Amino acid sequence: MKITIITVGKLKEKYLKQGIAEYTKRLSAYANIELVEVPDEKAPENLSAADMDIVKQKEGERILAKVSPDTYVITLEINGKQLTSEQLATHMDQLATYGKSKIAFIIGGSLGLGTEVLSRSDYALSFSKMTFPHQLMKLVLVEQIYRAFRINRNEPYHK
Repeated sequence: MKITIITVGKLKEKYLKQGIAEYTKRLSAYANIELVEVPDEKAPENLSAADMDIVKQKEGERILAKVSPDTYVITLEINGKQLTSEQLATHMDQLATYGKSKIAFIIGGSLGLGTEVLSRSDYALSFSKMTFPHQLMKLVLVEQIYRAFRINRNEPYHK
């Protein structure tokens, strides 16, 4: 299985980079994982709604340029479906069973995802109704993907 995690913006925090590197290394035993960062669109703090849409559209174009037509896309959205770790593991196992060997998880920038990306999404996933920094979500996501593989193989992992 090939898993791509596409995020907006460059990860700067050393502690997050270290955590992501650790789980990426662990995941390499189960899947081919690729981490893709697309540039964020520079924008001032107080944008109009129209300007926000333009920013999300530009970031969305960069994201979608990294997604092949045969990729199953899972977007991280605050209003997406909330799953337990076991349910995520089952979902990923079912994707593999039904021939979805390429999966892309997409984490938007600080303004979220544009309509084009949301339209391309095959599944909207939410980790919480709370808002988290997108850089931190990358670490949480990589850990949960690793946990899903461990669950699917009945391998021990901290509960």
